[in-house]
Amino acid sequence: MEFLTLKPEAFGLDISDLSLKIIKLKKKRGVFGLASYGEEKINPGLIKRGEIKDETALVKIIKNALTKVKGEKLKTKYVVASLPEEKAFLQVIQMPCLSEEDLKSATIYEAENYIPLPIEEVYLDSQIVHPVYDHLDHLDVLIAALPKKTVDPYVSCLKKANLKPLALEIESLAIARALIKNETTDSPVLLIDLGETRTGFVVFSGNSLRFTSSIPVSSQSFTEIISKALKINPAEAEKLKIKYGLQTDAKEKGSQTFEALIPALSDLVEQIKRYLSYYQTHASHEHLLPDSKGVAKIFLCGGGANLKGLSPFLNTYLKIPVEIGNPWINILPEPQKEVLELPLEKSLSYATALGLALRGIKEK
Repeated sequence: MEFLTLKPEAFGLDISDLSLKIIKLKKKRGVFGLASYGEEKINPGLIKRGEIKDETALVKIIKNALTKVKGEKLKTKYVVASLPEEKAFLQVIQMPCLSEEDLKSATIYEAENYIPLPIEEVYLDSQIVHPVYDHLDHLDVLIAALPKKTVDPYVSCLKKANLKPLALEIESLAIARALIKNETTDSPVLLIDLGETRTGFVVFSGNSLRFTSSIPVSSQSFTEIISKALKINPAEAEKLKIKYGLQTDAKEKGSQTFEALIPALSDLVEQIKRYLSYYQTHASHEHLLPDSKGVAKIFLCGGGANLKGLSPFLNTYLKIPVEIGNPWINILPEPQKEVLELPLEKSLSYATALGLALRGIKEK
């Protein structure tokens, strides 16, 4: 009767303030591939800072997006969907070595000391973080919590769109699954997700997330800065941003674009330094190799990661190697970084959706 326990296949659905993205993966002869993908814009104000303001409108957008996917038609109703990073709380805590059942109840009790909301007002999940190095006399446990008032509207919208949530996952967990090879590192790495409305910071170390945060610097804000500085409309500003980025081009428009962005990027660098400093001074007890030091590498993802010259700019000022992340690293055989339908440049904005889809197919 084993067939009764088989888990259904699921696709990934990344819902953010201004867009939703769909990814469905397939597995053939032990190799993953892209089955379906799609993207739909969300009108400004429908979702604000992760809070759904208009369920009816969002349900309509989800239904419409499902019918318009490219590639194979979606034949499953099961979905692994994202939850907003800015509303989440994540923390690695230390717990005594207990049985699975006792650990679950003890973790809920201990979590009350870390979560800034009454425990009855949040959904709480946890997982054991296995050490990379050393044997422990305790357990490290990653706890993740989100307010029920934030999560419930997402569940409601998915069900109204005739979908069956197989899992709901905080964005940073999905991004790490997409960008971290085998979901393990010997040294801490920083993932920077440059999205449309905000930039997310995720420190991943060993086998787990260690720190997350976000700031209102975004790809969209860069466009607005160029528009205001050069006194041009946003559409023209977006074209200049894409064409020149941070390249000190000899052409006048290229230099003007670069100069307009410098204050905002300098602020971004300072914010990254601040968060790195915070992490370095609070990081301990991570059970890495003895010679492991601070953050060893930075990976960029999100649509804003395509800004020309951004990686070398950040590398120069942060003194840490900065690379464009590869959201296919746990999907495609190396050294592939893209598929024909979704080249790497486009894939960077699908990092969360790819991570969600990867969970959907792995848990099948």
